[in-house]
Amino acid sequence: MTIRVLLADDQVLVRAGLKVLVDSAPDLVVVGEAATGLEAVRLAREARADVVLMDIRMPELDGLEATARITADEDLAGVRVLVLTTFETDDYVFQSLRAGASGFLGKGAEPDALLDAIRVVARGEALLTPAATKELIARYLSQPERGTPAAAPPSLAVLTDREREIVAMVATGASNDQIGEQLAVSPLTVKTHVSRALIKLGARDRAQLVVLAYESGLVRPSAHSGYDA
Repeated sequence: MTIRVLLADDQVLVRAGLKVLVDSAPDLVVVGEAATGLEAVRLAREARADVVLMDIRMPELDGLEATARITADEDLAGVRVLVLTTFETDDYVFQSLRAGASGFLGKGAEPDALLDAIRVVARGEALLTPAATKELIARYLSQPERGTPAAAPPSLAVLTDREREIVAMVATGASNDQIGEQLAVSPLTVKTHVSRALIKLGARDRAQLVVLAYESGLVRPSAHSGYDA
């Protein structure tokens, strides 16, 4: 099945380069280009996109709010947002995950890494593997003025002890295989626990579980390891 991709970036040259790259993959196709956040929201629906490559800084409506509108729209439940950013300068990456993005990737990433990232989020998974994800979230939350959530996170009391344990491990970026190996259970069992946690917490995907794990205090930033479960 061909994955339909929407490009949202206010720079024409950036969109042109992304279009050439995405269209070069046999299983991907660019179905629209947006220069503003408002266009991104509109085209996500009109172009029937599967994945939106979303820049943060755009006119009219920034990528953060555009992401929130897309992920909150029931008619766009199947649309995934992948944020493209520069790790050093963007202060909004954590908010984008909170808003419903399925992950983020640096604009300096290798072409193959970007194509693989699109495929990962299109499958409904979260792009959490790179160490930069954990480091950035931990660094963000370690700053008191930015670490306070906009709203109280849902209580993790609805989870079983094993579900809380697995959510904490998900927050470190561990895969189902890695979690299963550490807990001596099958990856399928881990997937089942993750799915139940998603339903109980009303989370969209694993990226949302990471946000909730940090906001609830289940996982805490650590100056030494980047996180402390």
